[in-house]
Amino acid sequence: MTRFTKRTLLTALAALPAVTLLPAAARAEIEVNVNRGDVQPLPIAIPAFGGGQTGGDISAVIAANLQRSGLFRPLDPASFVERDLNAAVQPNFPSWKQINAQALVNGQVGVVAGRLQVDFRLWDVFAEQQLLGLQFAASPENWRRIAHKISDSVYQRLTGEKGYFDTRVVFVAESGGRGSKIKRLAIMDQDGANPSYLTDGSGTIMTPRFSSNSQEITYMELRPEGSKIYILNLETTRRETIGDFKGMVFAPRFSPDGGRVAFSVERGGNSDIFVMDLKSRSTARLTSDPSIDTSPSFSPDGTKIVFNSDRSGSPQLYVMGADGSNPKRLSFAAGRYTTPVWSPTGEFIAFTKQTGSEFHIGVMRPDGTDERVLTSSYLDEGPTWAPNGRVLMFSREGAGGGSKLWTVDVTGRVLQPVPYPGAGSDPAWSPLLN
Repeated sequence: MTRFTKRTLLTALAALPAVTLLPAAARAEIEVNVNRGDVQPLPIAIPAFGGGQTGGDISAVIAANLQRSGLFRPLDPASFVERDLNAAVQPNFPSWKQINAQALVNGQVGVVAGRLQVDFRLWDVFAEQQLLGLQFAASPENWRRIAHKISDSVYQRLTGEKGYFDTRVVFVAESGGRGSKIKRLAIMDQDGANPSYLTDGSGTIMTPRFSSNSQEITYMELRPEGSKIYILNLETTRRETIGDFKGMVFAPRFSPDGGRVAFSVERGGNSDIFVMDLKSRSTARLTSDPSIDTSPSFSPDGTKIVFNSDRSGSPQLYVMGADGSNPKRLSFAAGRYTTPVWSPTGEFIAFTKQTGSEFHIGVMRPDGTDERVLTSSYLDEGPTWAPNGRVLMFSREGAGGGSKLWTVDVTGRVLQPVPYPGAGSDPAWSPLLN
């Protein structure tokens, strides 16, 4: 049994118990249309929060989050006319209009009874009104989570959609050369901060996936004697296998309610999809076609499963009932389709696609229509959805080797590397933390 450090796992997962809503004015006159592919990023001013170094650190994380979304353009602090803002005092709006800031975020940090307390305001500069005012309190070491929660609040107020910044990503951290590569289970904040290892590298980790409650991870571990699927509880650090199966087991994924795990079992060159009820430990076989059926992913309502199969001669996407009934092919364009994953909103299915020597991340509707290719490179694969269904994370490998984590939004316009310095693959995004 691998030993884990509970403190390491729980530091960034700790809840923020105190949230206070402060008075806000009427509906914003500014808004960001997230559905337009040609949207111009909204100019937003985010001066350093008052309260010393921590205030500056919090505002820097907020600015980085909003900028990486592609929907906001944080203005250069050197251009700010008004300085040393007080969160309790209305800003001098003409000073911010002068630099064309359409929105302004300012705040104040303090320590009360050993707890970090952060007040912030979101202002519509040209309407000269407050749009949002919140107060967060947490232990001082959780200052980054406060920054992520403020980012989510601003994002939701100006776009009308939930944010995705107060989340974690579990992934496979890679080290070593091609012949001696070590693949460990790792976890980090969505912006690449606070990475930590959850396994010791003695086994090869593949396809980690979060449950709907953010507290459990399922993954496959490969050792010389075979493979097993594990479930790891992040809160208790308890790890258990879902059972012993004849053949190789791989590609596990939780159902939306966290009560089942779908996975593949390979025997004699043929793989089929199974599902296990985690309470009863009863297992049902969902496919029995003489082909390779793998990569199951539940629909958000749990009634359907998308998967890939080569039953038509090449890997393509199929959808079936969660009980294995009525399989139907979705993908018909040229190329090989793998690693499908249903979006949390149910709006799209993301996938990896190979055409010739190029790999792509793409999306299509659950009925197979409106296919869109979002990326192209030597090797892009393994998409995972942010909890609001707006952004995808995936791994990208160049011709020279070395896999890195990247993100792209559903328009394909905002493509960028994740600021995690190491090599990584197989990312899986958590739901919003509580």
